[in-house]
Amino acid sequence: MCGIAGVIGPEPPSPHHIKAALQALGRRGPDADGTGEYAVGGANVTLIHTRLSIIDLDPRANQPFEQDGLVLCYNGELYNYLELRRELEALGHAFATQSDTEVLLHAYREWGSGCLDRFEGMWAFALLDSANGTLVLSRDRFGEKPLYTWKRGQFLYFASEVKALAALSGGKPAVNTDQVLRYLVNGYKCLHKQPRTFFEEIREFPAASVAELPLVGAEAPEPKPEPYWTLGRDALDMTAEDALQGARERLFKSVELRLRADVPLAFCLSGGVDSATLAAIAARHFGHEIHCFSIIDADERYDERENIGVMVDWLGCEHHAVHTTSEGFFPRLRELVAYHDAPVATISYYVHSFLSEAIGEKGYKVAVSGTGADELFTGYYDHYSMWLAAMSRLAEDDPGIDFEALMADWRRGFGKYVRNPLLQDPLTFASDPAQRGHILLDQEFFEGFLLHPFHEDFAEEDYAGELLRNRMLNELFHEVVPVILEEDDRNSMFHSVENRSPYLDRHLAEFLNQVPSRHLIGGGFAKWLLRQAGDGLVPDSVRLDKRKRGFNASVDSLIDRQDPETRDILLADSPIFDLVSRQRMAAFLDEDMTSNSFSKFLFSFVSAKTFLEHHRDWRP
Repeated sequence: MCGIAGVIGPEPPSPHHIKAALQALGRRGPDADGTGEYAVGGANVTLIHTRLSIIDLDPRANQPFEQDGLVLCYNGELYNYLELRRELEALGHAFATQSDTEVLLHAYREWGSGCLDRFEGMWAFALLDSANGTLVLSRDRFGEKPLYTWKRGQFLYFASEVKALAALSGGKPAVNTDQVLRYLVNGYKCLHKQPRTFFEEIREFPAASVAELPLVGAEAPEPKPEPYWTLGRDALDMTAEDALQGARERLFKSVELRLRADVPLAFCLSGGVDSATLAAIAARHFGHEIHCFSIIDADERYDERENIGVMVDWLGCEHHAVHTTSEGFFPRLRELVAYHDAPVATISYYVHSFLSEAIGEKGYKVAVSGTGADELFTGYYDHYSMWLAAMSRLAEDDPGIDFEALMADWRRGFGKYVRNPLLQDPLTFASDPAQRGHILLDQEFFEGFLLHPFHEDFAEEDYAGELLRNRMLNELFHEVVPVILEEDDRNSMFHSVENRSPYLDRHLAEFLNQVPSRHLIGGGFAKWLLRQAGDGLVPDSVRLDKRKRGFNASVDSLIDRQDPETRDILLADSPIFDLVSRQRMAAFLDEDMTSNSFSKFLFSFVSAKTFLEHHRDWRP
């Protein structure tokens, strides 16, 4: 895992700006750094790289990696690089390193941009092809690795992080006020529906895309990303056993590939079935020696100690428990916001930063987490309700479906734990398939805090005619997973740790998206296929635990709203009060925060306030 940056333009950046960019990316790549300057087609191209060594630790694999007219700056991992290397060697390619970096370069030489279809991994890369006079930018299928662009005058800047764009250009990007308001009122799920960021002119390069930039003349072209992969939706006719066998086979292969590293791996272990299944597959199926890290929260709603203890005893693994604390909340949040170049999206990812810190402090360079399981296997309360809506319609024509029994399963299981008032009615989507009020809960109330009107109706992409599948795909590509990946990346890279997500596997995702939805939930259990895949590997007390706690915390576990000093900090002069009523916020501090939406809103206010103050004081 690494950091990349670069610029195309009529002249190269100054040594001062190059040095500043390297420093900005230092945490992403503390093991080595390099810079290359090239003149192609009348343009100057500068490529910058900082390295976190994971595969082939030798300096021969440092970047920019140059070979016969190709130059590569690459952030990521090709998990199937050994298979690709053997295929390329059979085609006559010779290799000078053991790295996946060189495999990527040779794959491009052999297949051009068509090589992307052969890759299983995560990446953001810039590849200069001097013979063709092009610079190729690309990002992996799910957007695990970040890439941002900033077209500024005749120059195009690109980098893994916004701060590196600013350092390389010497400029300070303007805040995108609408994005701040969107975050405050609509929440994190609306942040990635477009390639916009928290800065006006800076764009997020889309996942699953590639752009070939022609280098003709001094002025840099604007990137025009084109998709190279989409997750199709063609349900196959298969039995429940076919679905289980196919999912299990692909999940195990994905974990096997992601165990490849020349350094030890740490596993993030919560009390849920997602992380438990990954750890169990690695330890008990593949015999991999694993080391697990867990967050422990004292709030009963989020306390997972019992399940974590069961898994640690079952796996016999080395375990590190990390306890959350409210001590030093404001300084820690300021430090995180400065590194994220954005508000920390949720309370969960403030808490997650403690986990990344512990993993880094223990010397691990790679962490494995369960991102994507909920979105691929059906893990959310609204998934279950949408599934019930579909089953109610099927039951009208299929006497073999006992819908009353399905409702009873819901009441005995997930239904007991639903706190969102709109989802406490299990048939909410049967009566109104279009309602999304459970996502924008209390939207109108939060809009009342703004000094200037801002309203945005909830919108989603139309991927499939089926309600449940469409919701899952929107979460996977626009609403939930992009936020998790961005937060995971920043929290991990702040401590020079790579994050791997085995559920975000191309072949696993493609198969699961073809499974008939009726097989996704069973016996009162969401994520039925995942739970079945872990049978014999995960203890039943964990595998069949119906309660979904979530990786979360209450805002009251982080700040004392009644403490005068804390209130002074929250209500002190700030750019946030150009957007939000100070008087309304002062009154809101005395509200009951039992409601999850209120707790989220207060954290979002604090995080956005911290971001705007950081930007005000930021000197690139």
